[in-house]
Amino acid sequence: MIIVTGATGQLGRQIVERLLTRVSANQIGVSVRDPQKAQELADQGVRVRQGSFTDSDGLAHAFEGATQVLIVSVDKMGEQAVRQHRTAIDGAVAAGARRILYTSHMGADAASHFQACRDHAATEDALRACGVPFTSLRNGFYATSTVQFLNPVLATGGEIALPADGPVSWTAHADLADAAATILAEEGRFDGPTPPLTATQAFTLDDVAKLATQATGRTITRTVAPDDQFRGQLIGRGVPAEAADQVLGIFAASRAGEFAAVDPTLTTLLGRRPTTLDTVLREQLPRI
Repeated sequence: MIIVTGATGQLGRQIVERLLTRVSANQIGVSVRDPQKAQELADQGVRVRQGSFTDSDGLAHAFEGATQVLIVSVDKMGEQAVRQHRTAIDGAVAAGARRILYTSHMGADAASHFQACRDHAATEDALRACGVPFTSLRNGFYATSTVQFLNPVLATGGEIALPADGPVSWTAHADLADAAATILAEEGRFDGPTPPLTATQAFTLDDVAKLATQATGRTITRTVAPDDQFRGQLIGRGVPAEAADQVLGIFAASRAGEFAAVDPTLTTLLGRRPTTLDTVLREQLPRI
């Protein structure tokens, strides 16, 4: 029994969908906060149980009989995220899983400029200490994040002011889901952290603006905003100061080269070239 958490989220659901093409449905279970949202998976024969990283008793039921558990990282940062990940790890160990997998991030490091990467590093430390073999999927930066940066100018085109950045190997959710499903189906293919699972090119936000212009038919340009000015703008729009600092961490980390690596491992897992950023933008962005 392979258990996948977060199976109603963007990445988790795609992992389960791709896993269904590799193993039979009765070998797959999902742990979700709201089982009703996973009814489509239940209809296909997937075992659906309620589970939350804040409820260890519920996880015991959700993880029952697991041979492998894939912990999809939570959409939170800081100690809250690490605490929930530890609860999930403890639950997988208690369930008798013989391998625990975790969706980490390229650049995971305790000294990272980006809070999420520090959280991933802390979770990987917990995995090393848990006594069960583990695989940490060091995913490339999600390509759809570029759409969030572009949102203010997508409707009309124009200038987007963002802090100075560095190259990032933006990677498609679909490709990372394919890779995760392959690694789950071929148990033990990686032990410990994987190499960075990335697309084949790294792009700056200047490059992203040019690709977005081509994808939408609207002229989108990018200028550099000082960090303090950008932070003030976020706070002025109601973003909490802590969250604004976390966003700034993305830019600081990219400037430091933390997301610039390009590695062939994802290409090998997929058996094809990963989806290009240009393709992601053409699928995601509205065109004139």
